[in-house]
Amino acid sequence: MTCPRIFPGLVLWIALSAPSMAQYVGREQDVTGLRLGQRVLVDDGTCPAGEVKEISGAKMTSSGVMPARKCIPRLGPKKK
Repeated sequence: MTCPRIFPGLVLWIALSAPSMAQYVGREQDVTGLRLGQRVLVDDGTCPAGEVKEISGAKMTSSGVMPARKCIPRLGPKKK
């Protein structure tokens, strides 16, 4: 009886959590086609130790999506 109730919740949880994963790139120039709300983590060494730069599609303008940049704590080991 509980399986029919758990399965839709599990599918919904997976669907909502997958887009929130940010991708890593090595250079800010590699970020192309940024969408509104998308997050990209840039590991180019411009942030202090233990942090990584996050670029997110913050605001829609007439010329496209305007990115916002900030340093956030690195979660886990350094990615290559």
